[in-house]
Amino acid sequence: MRFNRMLLSTTLVVVALVIQVSVLARLHLPGAVPDLLLLTVLGLALVYGHVGGALVGFGAGLLADLAPPADHAAGRYALVLCVIGYLAGLAKPDNGQLKSATGPMAVVVAAAVGSTLLYAGVGALVGDTAARHVGLSSLLFTAALYDLLLAPFVVPGIMALARRAENDPLAEAGGGGGSAKKPDVTAGWLSSGTGLSIGSQRGGLRVKAARARVARAGRIKGVKRL
Repeated sequence: MRFNRMLLSTTLVVVALVIQVSVLARLHLPGAVPDLLLLTVLGLALVYGHVGGALVGFGAGLLADLAPPADHAAGRYALVLCVIGYLAGLAKPDNGQLKSATGPMAVVVAAAVGSTLLYAGVGALVGDTAARHVGLSSLLFTAALYDLLLAPFVVPGIMALARRAENDPLAEAGGGGGSAKKPDVTAGWLSSGTGLSIGSQRGGLRVKAARARVARAGRIKGVKRL
């Protein structure tokens, strides 16, 4: 991973973990807790791809395993987020542009359910049966519901920041010129239905300016002939 990716990912993961522990975990909502750390990993994985998503997920999960008040074995959540980040990165569009919010929302629901099942499964292997006492079905439903409600306020912003870091002019200059700038991966999500076409508008303005110059030159030539 490049330095700008590592710096941005680390900053976002630390901020998400602080908010997760200090705010969301103290809301005492029924069932699961809204997983801001999971949504952060998903947003980065949808931009960085499966390899970057796996690395970010492992780092974020390991940090959550070591941060207080963690009461489970170290490495358990790191394994869960590593797998989820890898699978979410496979859903990254080939052209880097999302046309609707349906795909990311489906990824969020699948990740919420999958992470809960995987976490409970790993816990069962190490003798943690807390999920049985709470009720696995209740955890699955509330985890998917809370993450789905929180996702529109988190995932698009994370993706936009990641794409901006990817399109850093210094990074582009170091990678060689002449390559076309990739479209923003969140363009279809954040501006769906607006009908804006910036490139065509710029082209139209250039054509109008050229026609105005031609007309002005014709008038000047006509005056000189007189």
